[in-house]
Amino acid sequence: MSQRTFTLQEAQVLLPVLKSLLKQAIDGKKLIETIDAEFQELAQRIFLSGGLLVEIGKAARRRAEREKTVQRIKDVVAEIDATGVQVKDLDMGLLDFPCNVEGRTILLCWKMGEEKITHWHGLEEGYAGRKPIDETITKVKKKPN
Repeated sequence: MSQRTFTLQEAQVLLPVLKSLLKQAIDGKKLIETIDAEFQELAQRIFLSGGLLVEIGKAARRRAEREKTVQRIKDVVAEIDATGVQVKDLDMGLLDFPCNVEGRTILLCWKMGEEKITHWHGLEEGYAGRKPIDETITKVKKKPN
């Protein structure tokens, strides 16, 4: 199966929808971290006091909320992945768009908070190897099937 590639223009057009989906995943991740911290604190209090009466209903609701959020994040990431775009980092909000330039695949790189896609990197370089987009990339047109 061949990997989908994008021109810079195609990637820019998809960005608003992907930004919204990515924000849902990031917000979900933050909620999970909050719930995990609550359970960690509860476990610590139980340990330090030698046992506590725990509000089982409240704990069960938070656990269910956590599990529902985990599934929602998985669904959002799968939806983004289904477009051919790669979710690289939920903490930073990083997305990579495969792009074919002069016979080689590069990754157009976008980070949450950026207005548009302005950087790229090679397949092995990652975020640290980001370079500004130049004319070689802006002039890439989609080849007819």
